[in-house]
Amino acid sequence: MRVLHTSDWQLGMTRHFLAGEAQARFSEARLEAVSRLGALAQEQDCVCVVVAGDVFETRHPDARTVARVLERLARFPVPVYLLPGNHDPIDPGAVWHIDPFTRACPPHVEVLDDRTPRSPVEGLEIVGAPWPNKHPVGDLTAEVCESAPADHRARVVVGHGGVAEVSGGFDAPGTIDLGRVRAAVAEGRVRYVALGDRHSATRVDPEGHVWFCGAPEPTDHDELDPGTALVVDLSQPQPQVTRHEVGSWTFHRLTRAVDTDADLDALAEQLDAIAEPSRAVLKLALTGTLDLQQVARLDTLLADRALRFAALEHPERNRDIAVRMSDDDLDALELSGYAATARDALRARARSAGDEEAQTATDALSLLLRLSGAGERP
Repeated sequence: MRVLHTSDWQLGMTRHFLAGEAQARFSEARLEAVSRLGALAQEQDCVCVVVAGDVFETRHPDARTVARVLERLARFPVPVYLLPGNHDPIDPGAVWHIDPFTRACPPHVEVLDDRTPRSPVEGLEIVGAPWPNKHPVGDLTAEVCESAPADHRARVVVGHGGVAEVSGGFDAPGTIDLGRVRAAVAEGRVRYVALGDRHSATRVDPEGHVWFCGAPEPTDHDELDPGTALVVDLSQPQPQVTRHEVGSWTFHRLTRAVDTDADLDALAEQLDAIAEPSRAVLKLALTGTLDLQQVARLDTLLADRALRFAALEHPERNRDIAVRMSDDDLDALELSGYAATARDALRARARSAGDEEAQTATDALSLLLRLSGAGERP
């Protein structure tokens, strides 16, 4: 008896670092992940799917987003239970109560809008701890666990929120008291607690009865293990949890020192080794010392890769490069007239002005070299 545990779809999410069609591809990937979850449920012979909160990014998602996810959920081969979380609580006026959700929701898709047990198959019980609003006053998940009968039934509580032992602190709304949950498990009230909110797949308790499944697609660089879903076998008192990769996007951080042409070669090779750059977000931090010719080459290198990646986050603001000013670099340019006058004025400004003006002049000189072809590899 297997259950597919997923959460934090956050459909309708936008990211500030994605522009134009990259944002559209990001949104489409999140919907495609939903389809992969349906295929995974069928492949693993799951009897139902539980979505532990934050199905949508907001209480009022775009109608097209709602329609498109419901069309995908209609093809799921098993019952699907959707838990309202902190992004999409069950309060009046939320998506769960209005068109197009209420009109198009498939009959096998059910919102866990209260704490009434649901039974997708004989011997299995699903109980939700929905968020009534964005600021619940109690520990919703622990309350549901403690209220269940101590009958050692195969019971899954679906909850949402942080756990102090994982993220620290009890101040955030909806924070879950792991001690209370573990006590309910030990008393036979609950067999498995399916949690959402944390985007990284995480076993919460040593015994393996409480898990965060992670988001099906990553959303940020700080997520440790996203792009996952969990298949939970409840045939025995001890759940057997198997992690499955479902994500298609990746987030990367890269910090490098660049001081030579060989370093620039290595940087280019490392960037080119990242698989599927159109679905990769890169945050780059560079340090080092380069001459103007090398700075121009670096600018060309980054401008070229920025076109391939979904996002190359602000490389001009995430590098700390000292520039060696060489007269040979500039004198080698065959300039005359206004262009030569501008070059000489910028050179003088770069050497005599304050830090900000000097940096602006240096950047302008680097651009001049780049436009002249100096940014191309020899």
